[in-house]
Amino acid sequence: MSDDPNRIKALGGGSLLIAWQLKDKNVLIVGGGEVASQRVESILTADAHITVLAPASGLHPRTKLFIELRGDRVTHRDRQFEGPSELDGMDMILTALDDNELSNAIVKMSRERRIPVNAADIPDLCDFYFGAQIRDGPLQIMISTNGNGPRMASIIKKRLQAGLSGLEGQAITKVGLLRNKLKQRAPGVGGLLGRERMKWMSQLCNQWEMEDFSSLDDSAMENVLDKGWERGKRVPKPSELGISRRSTTSKSFSTTSLLLPSIAFFTGAVTATLLLSYSGRR
Repeated sequence: MSDDPNRIKALGGGSLLIAWQLKDKNVLIVGGGEVASQRVESILTADAHITVLAPASGLHPRTKLFIELRGDRVTHRDRQFEGPSELDGMDMILTALDDNELSNAIVKMSRERRIPVNAADIPDLCDFYFGAQIRDGPLQIMISTNGNGPRMASIIKKRLQAGLSGLEGQAITKVGLLRNKLKQRAPGVGGLLGRERMKWMSQLCNQWEMEDFSSLDDSAMENVLDKGWERGKRVPKPSELGISRRSTTSKSFSTTSLLLPSIAFFTGAVTATLLLSYSGRR
């Protein structure tokens, strides 16, 4: 990032884009229509426990499908919202209603309990927004317009997807496995060793192609460490390990194409593992 004074003075007007860890948290979705079905799918991705509160007669077909197929994560309460007690034990509240007055009331109840809340199609009432997402295994890219133009987010999503090779998710998975193997060989948190591990992995990602990483199996990972980390922390060439490239179209992690500046501009954290302790709106 630039330290240009004008850029620093101009900071503001956006949102903090993070990867919110919701695994095994309790999320209440009030409403069962099409928007509710989209919310269910988004929250299922995060491995949360979801309660859909809506009369059965108003459930969208996709909402019904999620309830039927994902009973391990999705619970349906066949009734209207009845009051503040519906929020008991919840870690996040989402409303997907045509009734703005009820949405306002639910937002107020949530704020009183310091529970983060999103009211569909009412940006001013939201503590956070749902953006367009690109998902490929562990890779998640979020595009947010901060409530200004959801359709624009969809257009930008398509442009970014067109610039991806399709190997990113698999490559990232393999990088994660390789990092774990490196930590087993050189254990420890922080300090000089931690910096050396980070530097070596960064150099490897900068010099290898996506396809190289996606081709790695368990044996090849051990070979990378034997011929690289164990030999003066050098970066071995894929050809040294018997990795042959099937094409020349895949992009390295250090590509200078227009795709990455676009991602940097339009998206926030990718596959981050941050935990947000919600402290209410200030």
